Amino acid sequence: MSGWGTDPAGFRRLMARWPTGVSVVAARSGERDGGMTVNALLSVALDPPTLLVSLARDADTVALIDAAGAFAVSFLGARQRALSEGFARRVDPEAKFRGVRIRRGVTGAALLDGALGWIECRRLRTIPLADHLLYVGEVVAAREGTDGPPLLFYRRSYAEAEGIDRLILPPAPADPPPPSARGDGEKVV
Repeated sequence: MSGWGTDPAGFRRLMARWPTGVSVVAARSGERDGGMTVNALLSVALDPPTLLVSLARDADTVALIDAAGAFAVSFLGARQRALSEGFARRVDPEAKFRGVRIRRGVTGAALLDGALGWIECRRLRTIPLADHLLYVGEVVAAREGTDGPPLLFYRRSYAEAEGIDRLILPPAPADPPPPSARGDGEKVV
């Protein structure tokens, strides 16, 4: 497939077809808080419990995680879209927290009230990769929160779960056809 593997727009369109949960990653160093919306997060291991989050190198939260050596994750519920949008903005970190109800976890990081759950991690390793940093953290605290459907992200839009057995997905955008459908001679295997 000509150029598919190096086409950032095509890669982004493909990854948008993979639904993800939505979370806010936060850190605190001294009296400074930082946080950002993240959907690139995964459980790495159960013994010991280990988590990985991927953050853009230029995210304001990066310096705070590096300084604190720890981070926290709040898993957002379907009714917390406004929080996700607020923490996705590129504004002063203090503005992101204005009016947001939080409590402090064992790492000192902000845990957002009303979340489905929270995980706090001690940073084990930072892995530079392309334009992101992968933070691997050992879980030092975890707690379930509100019981409800998760906030989801799919095709560059929010999706919602209605109960535990039905998803409400945004309409599919009009993506350009893949190279194999354009008649450019590529063969689909």
